[in-house]
Parts: sequence; structure tokens; C-alpha cells
Amino acid sequence: MIIVQNKKAFHDYFIEDRYEAGVMLQGWEIKAIRAGRANLKEAYVTSKDGALFLFGAHISPLISASTHIVPDPIRTRKLLLHAAEIDKLITKVQRAGYTLMPLNMHFKGSLVKLEIGLAKGKKMHDKRESERERDAVMEAKQAMKKSRH
Repeated sequence: MIIVQNKKAFHDYFIEDRYEAGVMLQGWEIKAIRAGRANLKEAYVTSKDGALFLFGAHISPLISASTHIVPDPIRTRKLLLHAAEIDKLITKVQRAGYTLMPLNMHFKGSLVKLEIGLAKGKKMHDKRESERERDAVMEAKQAMKKSRH
């Protein structure tokens, strides 16, 4: 079940490969995510010391869930992947000019997982082309709807 999607990532990047990563979260963050208070709009993934971290993901704390600590909604969260996957992703980012983008946050059983994508940036003309294709599909759907009635 998808909790939150990063639609901006699909608009600004070509997603070439997808990986599912675990996220190290605190208890108050899990409760806030279950309440739908997560946002990936400004989030990005970086590597540091051979590990991957999620920066800029905003999880708004619930007032009732975080009484004994001071929550930081935009704290850095470590991503959990196999060492071989991490090495592969870091080398592609450093050598081939890829970017790691968080695509969506979802539940897998009782765990919260983050789908990250290996992405290449789109140029402005690519974005316009994507919009044209999307508009053409929408028009075709509307025409089919009208022809049925």
C-alpha cells in the first residue's frame, strides 16, 4: 500500500532502475506516517561513508505521539540495502552521472519501505514532450467516454 508518492521525480527525471530500501525510523515517525503525514517532494538520496541517506523528507509529528522527545521533521534518515546494492548504486552515481531519487514510500507488511530510482535528469524539451504525451492520452480517454454516451 503506497503511503506517499514523489510525482515531481517522474516529471524531472527518467527513472531507469528501481530499488526497494528499508528506512531507519523512530517510533513517532511510524505513527505519523500511518496517519499520512509524510512528504517526499523536496527529498533526495545521497551517499556518505559507504551508506545511503534520505535527506529532505518531511514527516510532520503528531502532537500526541511525541511527548517525551523533540521531533525533527526533516532529519536525515539512513536507508537499509544490501552492501552490494549500495556499492553498485554509489558507483553508478559517481561514474555515470545518475541521481538517486525517492519515488514512493509504502508499507510491506508492517514495515515502511522506500522505493528509490536510479534517474537521469530530463531536459526542458523532454518535459514538454512528456506533457504532450500525457495530454494526448487524456484527450483520447475523454473522446472514448463521450462516444460511449
